[in-house]
Amino acid sequence: MTKYVFGYHGGGMAATPEAQEKVMAEWGAWFGALGEAIVDGGNPFGPVRTVASDGSVTESGGANPLTGYSIVTADSLDAAVDYAKGCPVLASGGSVEVCEAIDM
Repeated sequence: MTKYVFGYHGGGMAATPEAQEKVMAEWGAWFGALGEAIVDGGNPFGPVRTVASDGSVTESGGANPLTGYSIVTADSLDAAVDYAKGCPVLASGGSVEVCEAIDM
């Protein structure tokens, strides 16, 4: 099995405690459906700074900053993409970047 990183972009924080609870339940259900494929459920990201090749630092993550990550195992990139299609971040307008993690 190969590891894949899900890089989350966008999405949004639910406005009310009830909505937040609903979203957390959706994430829990999705992780539960993925079962043993989950290596690391990950975390959302907070403030970000970007360091450029010239050493300059900006107070942003670029045009489409990461908002979180998870790590899964799958038989193929296509299988990992299929897993990502059920991600709750998609329901709030976000996207999931699926990247193969190459063992070194």
